[in-house]
Amino acid sequence: MNSSLKINPISHPLSATVCVPGSKSLTNRALLIASLADGTTRLTNALFSDDSRYFAKALQTLGFDIRLDEANCEMTVTGLGGKIPAKQAELFIGNAGTAARFLSAFLTLGNGEYILDGEPRMRERPIGDLVEALEQLGCDIQPLQNAEGRTPALACGASVQNGQICPPIKIFASGLKGGKTTIAGDISSQFLSALLMVAPYAQSEIEIILSTELNSKPYVDMTLSIMRDFGVEVERDGYRRFTIHPNLYSLISNYAIESDASAASYFFAAPAICGGTVKVENISRKSVQGDIAFLDVLSKMGCDVAEEENSITVHRPLSIVGLDIDMRDIPDTAQTLAAIAPFADSPTRIRGIASARVKETDRVSATCTELKRLGVQVEEHEDGMTIYPCQAFKPANIQTYNDHRMAMAFSLIGLRFDGVTIENPSCVSKTFPNYFEVLETLR
Repeated sequence: MNSSLKINPISHPLSATVCVPGSKSLTNRALLIASLADGTTRLTNALFSDDSRYFAKALQTLGFDIRLDEANCEMTVTGLGGKIPAKQAELFIGNAGTAARFLSAFLTLGNGEYILDGEPRMRERPIGDLVEALEQLGCDIQPLQNAEGRTPALACGASVQNGQICPPIKIFASGLKGGKTTIAGDISSQFLSALLMVAPYAQSEIEIILSTELNSKPYVDMTLSIMRDFGVEVERDGYRRFTIHPNLYSLISNYAIESDASAASYFFAAPAICGGTVKVENISRKSVQGDIAFLDVLSKMGCDVAEEENSITVHRPLSIVGLDIDMRDIPDTAQTLAAIAPFADSPTRIRGIASARVKETDRVSATCTELKRLGVQVEEHEDGMTIYPCQAFKPANIQTYNDHRMAMAFSLIGLRFDGVTIENPSCVSKTFPNYFEVLETLR
């Protein structure tokens, strides 16, 4: 795809039906759990994107038999009952945060030495809280200097304490012993999900205590749901304490991945901007993905949401209103709301998304910067932003900061206003490689 892409407006109310790919979050969780089960699992409707490919490639590098059938959206995973074949491996995971967090915990089950590294931005994304939690369970994980000819950093303990360890890291694995550990929940829920999924394969019971309020709770609910699908129940006290007993995942020969609710959010949002109606197929309000709750945000703005057994339709009547809303549980859809907000009749205040500052980019700052570039009045806050209705947009080349969600969200504004060009549009390959082709079908 070209280094920039002009978005052409749609001059009429929408009347379209679309399908979106499988869930990134569920694909990566299923890859990990199927690798821990004993036997072969076929994942159907799996997502083929940069993130899931990095994860699958890492598992292949570790010696797992992973077969990829992109044409049929299927991945076949042969699990080894908790064993990791390779005794030594260097894994490159791009900017796939999910893969970085999940593999950091997964690798502690092995016996050997493993290095986990990624792109420059991944080397800025903190992983220290997860490292410290694993160390409390008896693991030996060392940060490596972010330089050529990497060598173990000095004063490992000190850098772990302030929570600023980032990849690359080296894991000296000798199995996961178990015990009690404490972890913060306000940086990334993926830290907790990573611990939960590998905990059944520890040598003794694991108790996880949250030291802070948990952000993105629905993602942890999703983790617990897929663990339950594979036969492992977790004892819990709300979102404060989790107890996992030694156990084995059951083999599921065929496991269907839901369509991606985060990807669907852009198409749910399109009629809120353009008017008309969009139907998204192969997705349900019963989804285990938290981002399906973005539909409640649209309802509060004044959109009509209709659900059928396997599809959801969103219709915008005459106008929509701004909201004051806490999005800490669905931060990946905050940029989608930010794209809608200038078209509302009143201001929109987005709260609770401080964690979005350590995603693929600082999403709070980046979103405010690009809205201002378009002539939108916006105020940046530590935990979010306030966006005002805009009557006169300015043409702009939108910088995407190599963040797929920046590209997808801001392209929506271009459906209504003639003057939006997306720089580096190919960054959508991280989770939704054919996003712009699907966007074109709204015409």
